[in-house]
Amino acid sequence: MSLEKVLAISGKPGLYKLITQTRGGFIAESLLDKKRLSVNIHQNVSVLSEIAIYTLTEEVPLREVFKKIKEKENGNQTPINHKDSKEALEEYFFEVLPDYDEDRVYASDIKKVVQWYNLLHKHDMLDFEVDETVSNEE
Repeated sequence: MSLEKVLAISGKPGLYKLITQTRGGFIAESLLDKKRLSVNIHQNVSVLSEIAIYTLTEEVPLREVFKKIKEKENGNQTPINHKDSKEALEEYFFEVLPDYDEDRVYASDIKKVVQWYNLLHKHDMLDFEVDETVSNEE
């Protein structure tokens, strides 16, 4: 599944899969518990494909950050948990993305990236190469 169909909804834990659009928003399914919910267009929703991480030179798309984590962990989940200390999270993220902008990327952002990576890994949704091939052919 592509990151274009994976959502983060403000005020809701975890990630959601876009199921279908409705007149006033859309229906999403939680990756945590498979429950579906109706999301209206006024809620703050982020599509993972649109998120990027600040570095000292550019913005790196979240897809690329996930690929770097996957390479570092040889396709496994991270040894670090999103509930670990701020220092541990920052140290881990520095290993993944050494030039991330420490002034603009907060520990809470790193927590989300680690949590999202592990959630996507659990649901076997980290294979982005297929998505890129399909979108490049269109």
